[in-house]
Amino acid sequence: MTPVWHSAARTETGKVRVRNEDAILNFPERGLWAVADGMGGHQNGALASRLIVESLAELPCAGSLEDRVKQLRHCLHQLNLRLGRDLTLLRDRPDPVVGSTVVALLAVGDRAACVWAGDSRCYLWRHKHLYQLSRDHSLAQQMIDEQRLTAEQAACHPSAHALTRAIGANEELVLDILQFELLPGDVLLLCSDGLYQGHTADSLGAALDFSTPAQALTRLFNQVLSGPARDNLSAVVIKS
Repeated sequence: MTPVWHSAARTETGKVRVRNEDAILNFPERGLWAVADGMGGHQNGALASRLIVESLAELPCAGSLEDRVKQLRHCLHQLNLRLGRDLTLLRDRPDPVVGSTVVALLAVGDRAACVWAGDSRCYLWRHKHLYQLSRDHSLAQQMIDEQRLTAEQAACHPSAHALTRAIGANEELVLDILQFELLPGDVLLLCSDGLYQGHTADSLGAALDFSTPAQALTRLFNQVLSGPARDNLSAVVIKS
């Protein structure tokens, strides 16, 4: 039987930023969800993230998981060319950056695929355990992988949040893709860094353990908004 997906999505500006540069996509009936976190200044970041979710929303929803992943990848590669070349060349502002992170999830039957570029994340809550499925494309993660710094040291590095990949950041886009089997009771979370930086792994798991995506989402946002909330924050919670 084809799983019936239930999901909830929310994005907030936070307490410091003037404008929300995040964008979200929530199509449970199509088995398609995404979070994009724009960069390059207020208008540019918002434009980039919005273009990503609007373009993904136009993708066909029929076909195998492999076919749909191929279409999604092609869509993001075309957007990378547009953001990296066309929009930059047309702009009259001194800052040339027009880009965005993206993390997208496709589900077909009992299989799913996560596709991402940047530091927006995908988490899986399964059997009371939290798993980070995506791996950040950031300078901090690169320094950790190269064993130049510990995770604690990298988090305090002045360039910790610098991205090594994003849509529109480089002429050639390299996407990471993870395909996996879905189990009954799985809960998935897509979120921007403004959301997960306000949580520990334990608090993320406690929120995702709620019975409905809407309840989980409320818990996730309440915790971050009770603190400094210096960045935009976005999340999509998905459950079968």
